Amino acid sequence: MGMAAPVACGNHSDTTWRHILHIITTVLLFSAPSVCAHCRILRCNSDFVAATLEMGVIGGGGREAGNAGYCSALRSYALCTQRTARACRGDLTYHSAVQGIEDLLIQHRCPKTGPTAQPRPPPQAPLSGDGCFYEKAFVQREGRAPEYLHCGVFGDPHIRTFNDEFQTCAVKGAWPLIDNQYLYIQATSTATRGSSYTTVLTKITVIFKNYRECAELQIYHAEVDNVPPAFEDGSMTGGDRRGHQSLRITSRDPGRHAEIVATHIGTTLVVRQIGRSLSLSVRSPRAIVESYTPEQDLQLCVWGCPVSQRLGTPEAHPSTVAHSHCSSVLPVRDVYFQACLFDLQVTGNMNCSESAVAALEDARVMISDPGRVHLLKGRAGNTPASLLVVVVASVLTETLRHVLSGPM
Repeated sequence: MGMAAPVACGNHSDTTWRHILHIITTVLLFSAPSVCAHCRILRCNSDFVAATLEMGVIGGGGREAGNAGYCSALRSYALCTQRTARACRGDLTYHSAVQGIEDLLIQHRCPKTGPTAQPRPPPQAPLSGDGCFYEKAFVQREGRAPEYLHCGVFGDPHIRTFNDEFQTCAVKGAWPLIDNQYLYIQATSTATRGSSYTTVLTKITVIFKNYRECAELQIYHAEVDNVPPAFEDGSMTGGDRRGHQSLRITSRDPGRHAEIVATHIGTTLVVRQIGRSLSLSVRSPRAIVESYTPEQDLQLCVWGCPVSQRLGTPEAHPSTVAHSHCSSVLPVRDVYFQACLFDLQVTGNMNCSESAVAALEDARVMISDPGRVHLLKGRAGNTPASLLVVVVASVLTETLRHVLSGPM
């Protein structure tokens, strides 16, 4: 019995270092720039690493409780990859991850069925004092202002995602733009007259989910020719607490414009009608935007539209009427200028440029950094390689720190 402990400890150490090599390989593969933003392998990987670090079990090893927790984390990892399988089809890094999970399940003798690791809980601001004022509560808790993200959907429709990717989509029917723990927004697109592949937004539905004492469930619905300055129940405010309303609707042009402010989640929405289509602009804190579960894996404002539904942006000669008109209202050759060109060439209607102009104005209001407002076509959707290196380095450093600080 006296020799048993050293033997078990040696096996645990070997398993730990083998697992570190697995993480190094996996993280490097997942950091490759070829991974599509809609493929959620990076999210699956970070959740798995976080789960193993939080439980203090890096390699599973010979401890029964630790190995059970590690197996649960592996099963969660496998489930996450299954949910993103469709979006990751044909992606080599995704298939490498699936094979790696299979190997680790076998190596640690983990049953493929059983309990899974509990997902990380969504962020919740304290309800004492300014608990229903998201920004004030965040500053008191973190000592800094929250980071805000912007999404804009307008025109054909064109989408500027929270990650500053820009796409023109041919999606038809109802699609979720945002789907997280606090907010659900669905947009409905229909084909434009005389075209079989271009579409415009005709309906927008917003659901503010019940959030403790701050706000009860509230629904807003807008359609072409009916952008009401009120929620479905006829009210213009909601979530009355200590004389403050967490939800509030105002309008500069009733029937064609509505602005909704949700202070309990620090979010602002602007819905407007331009021509025969609707548009939506959103400003929301990063913590709110990222408060989704693996099941909420289809959000156009987060990952953009499916690859099969994306349209290329046509080029226009400077001598064309469309190019001349868009240049006059949008002097900067950014994605809004490209959207203007696309809409004018498709419809032939000069008034369609108003959608891009209004979307740019919303971006100016909602994006605090002026240098990020004009998203240039050449860098839209690109992820800097240096950022990926930092992510890889930070994960490996944290992993090694937990291993080296653990019991020998």
